[in-house]
Amino acid sequence: MNTSIDIHRLSTGVPGLDEVLGGGLPEFSFNLIAGPPGCGKTTLAHQIMFSLATPERPAIYFTVLGEPPLKMLRYQQQFAFFDGEAINRRVRFVNLADDKLEGDLHQVLRRIVAEVETHSPGLVFVDSFRSLVAAEARSGGSQGEMLQEFVHQLGISMTSWQATTFLLGEYCSEADANPVFTMADGLFWLRQNVQRNSMVRKLEITKMRGQPTLPGLHTFRIGAAGIEVFPPASHAVATIAGGKAAGPSASRLLTGVPKLDDMLGGGLPRGYSLLVAGPSGSGKSILAAAFLAEGARCGETGVIAAFEQHPDRSRNRLLANLIATGTVALVDSRAPDLSIDEIVRLLLNEIRRLDASRVVIDSLSGFELALAPSFREDFRESMSRLVTALAATGVTVLMTSELEDRYTDLRFSPYGTAFLTDAIIVQRYVEVDSRLLRMLAVVKLRSSAHSNELRLFEIDDDGIHISDRLAGHEGLLGGKPTTADAPGPPATPAGARDE
Repeated sequence: MNTSIDIHRLSTGVPGLDEVLGGGLPEFSFNLIAGPPGCGKTTLAHQIMFSLATPERPAIYFTVLGEPPLKMLRYQQQFAFFDGEAINRRVRFVNLADDKLEGDLHQVLRRIVAEVETHSPGLVFVDSFRSLVAAEARSGGSQGEMLQEFVHQLGISMTSWQATTFLLGEYCSEADANPVFTMADGLFWLRQNVQRNSMVRKLEITKMRGQPTLPGLHTFRIGAAGIEVFPPASHAVATIAGGKAAGPSASRLLTGVPKLDDMLGGGLPRGYSLLVAGPSGSGKSILAAAFLAEGARCGETGVIAAFEQHPDRSRNRLLANLIATGTVALVDSRAPDLSIDEIVRLLLNEIRRLDASRVVIDSLSGFELALAPSFREDFRESMSRLVTALAATGVTVLMTSELEDRYTDLRFSPYGTAFLTDAIIVQRYVEVDSRLLRMLAVVKLRSSAHSNELRLFEIDDDGIHISDRLAGHEGLLGGKPTTADAPGPPATPAGARDE
C-alpha cells in the first residue's frame, strides 16, 4: 500500500509568490535565490524572513557582505514588512566578514553550523554564499569544486537541523549554471531588463522539488510594501475571482443614455465587452461615466482604470463623486513600466473588493503607453489577455479608444483588436453648415439585433443627448450631410444582427 507524505508549505508573505510556487514554500527546503546585482535578491530574502520568523521558528541571517548588517538594515527598514522589534528576538544577524577574510571556507562553514546548533533556527539565510567561495578561490583551488562542496555540506547540516535555508548568490545569466543548482530543492531566478530607459523585473521558479510551479517569467515590482509578484492573468482570475467561469447572460445593462439603449436593442448584454472608439473630445469618457453612474443608480458597483486624466482633476464631477463615495473604485497606477499581469491584478483586486459588475478602461491609448516597451510590442496579445481575464469574472466592460478622425472613412480600432470585443460604438465628427457635429453608430453587437442608424448627439452639463439620425451617404464621405425630418424610433433590422 502506497502512502503519500504531505509536505507542509509555508506562506512566504510575498503577494503573488505563493501562487507562482504552486501553494507556498516547502518547509525544510534548501533554496537558492540567484540573479544579477540590484535585482532584489536581498529584499526578497528579508521579506520572506520577516514574514515567516516567529519565536517558535526564529531566523538567522548570515551576511558575508563588505558592509556591516546595520548599513544593510538601514535600507531594508524603509519597507513595510520590516519589524525592528523582531531584531535579536526572532531574527538574528551574524556577520561572517571576518571569517571570510581569514580565507578558510571550512572555518566559515563551522561558524554557520555552530550558530545553528546554538540557536536552533527554523530559517537560515546566507548572503552571499558565492562571495565566500570566491574569497577562498583566490587563495588557491578550484572555485567550482569548493562551491559544490560548501553547498553540499551546508545542505546536509541544515536538513539535519530541519531548517528552511536560502542561499543568495550573484549570477548574471543561466550560462553560469553549475552542479550547485542541481543540489538545491528550489531555485529562484531574478532578472531585470532595461529597454528604452524602462526597467522591468521578472522572477522565474526554475526548480521546486515536489510541487508544480507556474512556468515562465513573472513580472514583479519593488514598492514601499516590498516585493509583489504578478502571476499570469489567467491564473489570477482563478485565484482572486474564485475561478467562476462566467459569461454573457440574457439580461441587459442600461448605459445611462436612454436612446443609446434603444439603439442597442434594450441595453448592453450583461458580461459583454464594449469598445467605444472616437476622436479626441467626441465624448468617450462622458459615456463611460454615464455607464458607471447608471450602474450606481441600479445599486451596482464599478471599477475604472484611468490611464489618462485623473477623474479628480477633470471636470467630470459625476465620476469624481462616485469615486469619493466608494461606489466606484479607481485604479490609477502611476507606476512606470506596467506589465499586463500587473494591470489585471490591480483590476481584479478591486473587482473582488467591491463585488463590482461594471468595469471601465479609459483609455486603450493610455493603457498602451503605460505598458513597458516589451508588452507594447504585441499589444494585441496584451489586449487579448486583459479582455479574456475580465470576461472570466462576469463583469461588463466598457473600453474607450482614441481614433484619428479622417472624415472620409470609418475605423473601429487603431490596434486591430476590434474582433476581441462583443460590441462596438463609433463616435466621430461631421461637418454641417460650417459646424462640427458629433455622430455615433452601433457597428457591432454580437448575437443581437441593433440599430444601423447614424445618430447625431450633443453633450451638455447633463451628459449625452442623442437626437436626429444622419441621412444620406454623403455625410460619410465628407460632403454635406442632411438629417432626417423626423427622428423616429431607431431601426433594428434583422440584417443588423451580428453573429
